[in-house]
Amino acid sequence: MSHETGARLARSTTQLLRLVWPFVLVIVLQALLAGSSLFVLSAVRGFVGGESLWSKAQKDAIYYLDLYANSHDLDHFEQYQQAVAVPLGDRAFRVALEQSPPNLVAARAGILQGKNHPDDVAAMTWLFLNFRNTGFMERAVEQWSLGDTYIFQLTNLADDMHDAISRGAVDEEQEAIWTSRIQQINQGVTPAADKFSSVLGEASREVLHLLIWVNLATAVLLIAIAVLRTRKLLRQRELAGQALEMEKHRAQVTLAAIGDAVISIDCRGHIVYLNPAAEQLTGCQAQQAEGQPFDTLLSIATEQADDTGESLVQRILAGRATAVSESTKLIVRQDGSSVAVNLVGTPIYSEGRVSGAVMVLHDMTREHQFVASLSWQASHDALTGLANRREFEYRVVQLLDRLEHEQRRHALMFLDLDQFKLVNDTSGHAAGDELLQQVCSALQQHLREGDTLARLGGDEFGVVLENCSAEAAERIAESLREAVQELRFAWNGRTFAITVSIGLVQISQAQDSLESLLRTADMACYTAKEKGRNRVHAYQPDDSELSQRVGEMSWVARIHQALEENRFCLFAQTIGALQDDDDGGHIEILLRLREANGQLVAPGSFLPAAERYGLMPQIDRWVVRTTFQALADHLLHSTVQDTPLCAINLSGASIGDTAFLGFLREQFASQGIPPELICFEITETTAITNLDDATRFINELKGLGCRFSLDDFCAGMSSFMYLKHLPVDFLKIDGSFVRDMLADPIDRAMVEVINHIGHVMGKRTIAEFAESDAIIALLREIGIDYAQGYALDKPQPLDLDRYRREAGPALARRDAGVAR
Repeated sequence: MSHETGARLARSTTQLLRLVWPFVLVIVLQALLAGSSLFVLSAVRGFVGGESLWSKAQKDAIYYLDLYANSHDLDHFEQYQQAVAVPLGDRAFRVALEQSPPNLVAARAGILQGKNHPDDVAAMTWLFLNFRNTGFMERAVEQWSLGDTYIFQLTNLADDMHDAISRGAVDEEQEAIWTSRIQQINQGVTPAADKFSSVLGEASREVLHLLIWVNLATAVLLIAIAVLRTRKLLRQRELAGQALEMEKHRAQVTLAAIGDAVISIDCRGHIVYLNPAAEQLTGCQAQQAEGQPFDTLLSIATEQADDTGESLVQRILAGRATAVSESTKLIVRQDGSSVAVNLVGTPIYSEGRVSGAVMVLHDMTREHQFVASLSWQASHDALTGLANRREFEYRVVQLLDRLEHEQRRHALMFLDLDQFKLVNDTSGHAAGDELLQQVCSALQQHLREGDTLARLGGDEFGVVLENCSAEAAERIAESLREAVQELRFAWNGRTFAITVSIGLVQISQAQDSLESLLRTADMACYTAKEKGRNRVHAYQPDDSELSQRVGEMSWVARIHQALEENRFCLFAQTIGALQDDDDGGHIEILLRLREANGQLVAPGSFLPAAERYGLMPQIDRWVVRTTFQALADHLLHSTVQDTPLCAINLSGASIGDTAFLGFLREQFASQGIPPELICFEITETTAITNLDDATRFINELKGLGCRFSLDDFCAGMSSFMYLKHLPVDFLKIDGSFVRDMLADPIDRAMVEVINHIGHVMGKRTIAEFAESDAIIALLREIGIDYAQGYALDKPQPLDLDRYRREAGPALARRDAGVAR
């Protein structure tokens, strides 16, 4: 069977199914409905049959119990038990299904005990569960339940009779009473049984009538649907013929309106049809082109023939090519002009043979222009027309690659306008855009041919000077600075003086990478700004200041990463008491950074960068949050009395941050930390520089119960008068005085003076850098309250339990001194 024959057979089958499916649907739905009806009737029949067994068993139970009352024969009692088991089983079925959720296992056991057929169990269970509260079922259950009450009376009487007969304590008077009671129960249960039977019979007839009407109505509905569907199919067939005619007309209109050139040819390769777009592309009218060979109308200049020497058109017409989409081709028209097109050729089949082809030609001229425009936009700044950052970095990379094979010198500059934000904020973005364009024009006038000027973003520019010595680069940089300085920008009657800061870097083989080169140039520009702006800063390999700045910038990224990856960790060092009347001292919380390789980094390496670039508030929050969490965990299995006072260092940035106080209050509340366990340390320089903020900050937290320590006291030799305004609890004497106090009498005198003044003002003193037993002995002699240093304890990972074990009972004295 051929492919075409198989397709025709498939279409015929599909059409047949579309015609007969309504009738199939009618038959299937009617069969389902009939089956459902039989199932329901079977369930109702099961209950009717079950009622008959229930009624007969009741009567048998009464009959045998009456015989047992007179004969005292145990066989009669056993026959009674067998009879009464039937209604009791039916009751167990009903009770099990009325539970929530229904007990299906118990229900099945009960209905089988009631002598119902096993095949009826599923239908009877389904009917009871789904129609328990409907009219007929509810009435039947009422009579059923009423009959069960008489069964209970009968079973109670039977139990009493069996017990008395078993004991032999029965006389004729008792037998008469039993017989009378049995007759009373029989008189009560008989009407209930009759009513139960009547209700079920009526229900059976109602269900039968309802199902008959439902089946008839459904049959009528399904037949109507089938008729309507058949009429619809006939109407669709009529409309399909009309639609075919309309599609033919629409295809002709579409071909006339389509933007691509469409040319149809016959089996000989002669032109049959050209749409208007093809007329415009070829420059030939349809009437003139009809009947001409395709190759005479157009020739494909870039086409390569195959091994047989056939062109694309010849291969399609010969049946050796199906729908073919060629890449961009250059076609030559009759007038000799050429145009780039995307050519698609598709054969037309008739009775299994190629009877022609359709050639679609899409003019690529506009796409080529668009691609060229996009390429320019991707590498240039839209406002200034200069190269953008991406193009700038690409050219720098090319220079670095060429340095591997060339021995030449190049230079790179970063330029940042100094007053651009002032112009933008006061005169608007339109003024800022105009200023950037004027600055670009001024800069280009002082660059050599072949140099690259790029806008890197905002008011930042980059310059690449190729084949330029260091001296020439500095001269060009200075001329650029002067050009911008001499520019007078006027806008709406106002004149602005503009300057520029320039960072200059030499490009040589020594440069590691594009990233390091750009970072160095950026830092050189930043240094020029810091030194007063309107200047050129040329980076030199021995530029220690810039090297330090580059190092700090690298720490910024590492600090951010450490915060994200939670690689900071807390250490602690004991601050021990030196005097017998003091408490057991406390601990200072210290910060370390754990590198990705596990190595610990001291705070002196990364805190300067954090302070310079505004990262201290984030670090302070991490330290406070982590310390409070450690305290909260410790307090779960310990008491406040067994917990050391923790001294936490705070930066000046956090003290001046109005939101930091709220953060601390929230942490105290959420972690449940008693404020009397926290002592905040601030440096003397921070306190004096931000005296008002520091005073307000200290008073707020002391009101909660926190304590404060003034760190590095007298390190800057500031006036003691500031101390009167700072309500701190501890003075930490700067370690530079303590370290050499054994050999230097001036240092010793300074320690004595600070200790005396601190005590006069009611403050405890702490000496740092207590590195030997001799220093500790001298500090104790002078009267210093506490000492901190390697002679007492080295910094160790924070472990509050360790401190509790080592501090011992000295902690108890601390709590007695909290109120002091």
